[in-house]
Amino acid sequence: MSQKPNVIVFGGLNTLSRALVAHLVPLQGEPLVNNLRIVDKYSINPPTTYLGAEFKEIVKNPIIEYKQANLTVASIVATTFDPPEGHEPYSYVFDLTGEIRWDRPEQVQITQTFHVARFIALESAKRNVKAHVRLQHPFYTSDKKPAEEKDDIKPEGVNGTWWHESLRAIAAVPNLNLVILRTTQTYGPYQIEMISSIFVISAVYAYLKQPVKSLWSPGKFPYNVTHNGDVSAALWRCATWIDEIGGREKADGLAGEVIHWHNDKKHVSQVEGMVPHNITVKAPLFNLSGNPDLTYNDLLKTSASVLGTTHEYHDFFTSTAAKFRLEDSVEDINEEHVGAWTQMITSSNPPVPNTPLSPYLDLYLLNKHQFGLSNKKIQDVTGFKFEVPGITEAAIKELIQKWKDEGSWPKFDH
Repeated sequence: MSQKPNVIVFGGLNTLSRALVAHLVPLQGEPLVNNLRIVDKYSINPPTTYLGAEFKEIVKNPIIEYKQANLTVASIVATTFDPPEGHEPYSYVFDLTGEIRWDRPEQVQITQTFHVARFIALESAKRNVKAHVRLQHPFYTSDKKPAEEKDDIKPEGVNGTWWHESLRAIAAVPNLNLVILRTTQTYGPYQIEMISSIFVISAVYAYLKQPVKSLWSPGKFPYNVTHNGDVSAALWRCATWIDEIGGREKADGLAGEVIHWHNDKKHVSQVEGMVPHNITVKAPLFNLSGNPDLTYNDLLKTSASVLGTTHEYHDFFTSTAAKFRLEDSVEDINEEHVGAWTQMITSSNPPVPNTPLSPYLDLYLLNKHQFGLSNKKIQDVTGFKFEVPGITEAAIKELIQKWKDEGSWPKFDH
């Protein structure tokens, strides 16, 4: 590109937007953008969500502006598209909004996920942005075979249903230069999500000098992960790709997929903006998976090895009994995990009493979740290249060192 774009990043401050911003405006190196606006519901000064040490430095760059805003209001969304005085209009929009907690009520998912995504998409179309990239989290369940983009994989639970429904709604917005990036579970520096709990739990068992034990037998069920550096690079590549090829019509021809219906038909008359079940919607869609062959037990083995312990399986009878009483099991497990982690952070040198990290497991984390994606299409169509192949010991060591450096991970003299 002859001229760097002006960019808005919506949402995701508690998930992946901090990594994306670090990719677009690195602490060292040339920015990829001319001007960057971040918009989310959180405050960053003082912070009302975990930010990580590097992001606090990155946002000091004068080309970055942070706006705290209520994106559930369409008129407020519209004002966030107005560029600062003297700047060109925004040409790339990255939508990382949405409620990620699995236990939120349906109305929260409709308001915080569906409506917000639609409001942003409608305004992007109105402003004729060159690229509108929507990040889709892995709220689906897939078979043992890595799913391709053309496969109709089932949304999981209430949050999965409304995240998926958001895709149908924005895909139907006329004149929207949309690309959807559907990723797997993610991990990386300063990211606190499901995978970070596995690292903390591995550290707890290493501290206790015990192996990490899995309830789930060493089967082949997939549990793909992607490094947040690759997610950030892929988001950027999706935007530059649709810009380079000239917009949505060409993108649909090269990468368009049907976004299938997975909802209750009664909602169509109740929720503004829903696309009826008998209308076919299509949009450019790419999967992102660092390693389509990775299984849950591969992840546990690698994590345990890096943190200084081993990985084993509960015997058949213990495992079966625990699965029948998961609610009781999770309470027993958390009592042991949290107690040991408290000992670790208080006996650390120096202590780290204010860490955002936790070994706490809820029922969702303890249950079995299958999610595997093929990553061939994004590489073949856009030329995207992965830097980190799934889960690696080097990547885990790097993120733990960054947590140690900022005072979020316990340090011991031995």
